Amino acid sequence: MTSSSGQTLRQWLLSDRPQSRRQARLGRAYVVWRQFSANRLALAGLAIILLLVLVAALADAIALHDPLQGNLAQARLLPPGSDGYWLGTDDQGRDIFARLVHGSRLTLLVVVLVGIIAAPIGLIVGTVAGYAGGWLDAVLMRITDIFLAFPKLVLALALVAALGPGIENAILAIAVTSWPPYARIARAETLTFRKSDYIAAVQLMGASPMRIVLRHIMPLCLSSVIVRVTLDMAGIILTAAGLGFLGLGAQPPLPEWGAMIADGRRFILDQWWVAAMPGIAILVVSLGFNLLGDGLRDALDPKEAGQ
Repeated sequence: MTSSSGQTLRQWLLSDRPQSRRQARLGRAYVVWRQFSANRLALAGLAIILLLVLVAALADAIALHDPLQGNLAQARLLPPGSDGYWLGTDDQGRDIFARLVHGSRLTLLVVVLVGIIAAPIGLIVGTVAGYAGGWLDAVLMRITDIFLAFPKLVLALALVAALGPGIENAILAIAVTSWPPYARIARAETLTFRKSDYIAAVQLMGASPMRIVLRHIMPLCLSSVIVRVTLDMAGIILTAAGLGFLGLGAQPPLPEWGAMIADGRRFILDQWWVAAMPGIAILVVSLGFNLLGDGLRDALDPKEAGQ
């Protein structure tokens, strides 16, 4: 693409009078990307998350050893770099690198499913409460307050203890404890839009309350909810790791990072790598989501984008 055509495309994207919805959406996406890419730390966070996705997708090709089967006779508690074990082995003779690589799939599974379950619930509860007002708003917000009154990890522990240990129940418990902040944000956004001229015009056109909430209010709340979900991913990973550490998350021999730390705590003084390697993985991925969330918050801020 020549410089003149690139300049023309940029002018088309940044036009203050878009000729179509497609042009308006692409222009908005371009402005958001410019704001996001100006933040180097946000790009670093995006790179970490993309690397996590790539590692999870290519886990079978990257891992040189079986993550579930070990070699007790010849490979127990080997230090990093020994006999082709880049990050060492655990007390069962299993390759820690292979377990971390395959464990990234469980981490992504938890993050994606919790986001898919919790974000829509919070968005629906918040927008309905904010738009309806009255007794429905009071009931929904008091239910939200009840969930917010309990520490997230404590409530997740109680739910998993009731449902039984396992990765599926852990995901469900984390999702149940994660939606209230999204509901609060969506309600606050809805209250700012509810009395606007834009919504009044839609009401005069005869749109039903459900259509107004689904088609006109929810899209306006999406950016704030997406930012909060991204920032919460680090907490979700830590909660899942905490449940795994306590034996209530993924069950052995699945290579879940929290469970790997629990297995290695007995050897923390002499064979430090058994617990340290999954801990570093949790730290790096959590940092990546935090940096990504900060960048999205700045990029999706209308005041920042308008400068």
